[in-house]
Amino acid sequence: MRHEYRELRIWKEARELNKTIYKVSGNFPKEEKFGLTSQIRRASVSIASNISEGSSYQTNPMFLKFLNVALGSLCEVETQIYLSLDVGYITNSDVDKIIVNTDKLKRMLIAFMNTLRR
Repeated sequence: MRHEYRELRIWKEARELNKTIYKVSGNFPKEEKFGLTSQIRRASVSIASNISEGSSYQTNPMFLKFLNVALGSLCEVETQIYLSLDVGYITNSDVDKIIVNTDKLKRMLIAFMNTLRR
């Protein structure tokens, strides 16, 4: 394993985002349990999971593949956050706080990916 995922800041940040998503989505209506609640939680779990899984590969191109999936899941979470706002499950304040975190993680992921490409 070339990178120890537990030492990567991107993995730690992804876990923090995941905790936030679980807290916020815990207030979604019960009828969303198998809908938006499940979808946003699975997408947020996917971010840290793909970082850790990709770190187990011996080559940077393989790790990059998983980091790209993590980035896609991060964008999925952002979209689901906006959808949650659109249907009144969260407030603008909630969105603003979460998007600050997703933007930070997105920048970190892209920077790390650029480093691996060199």
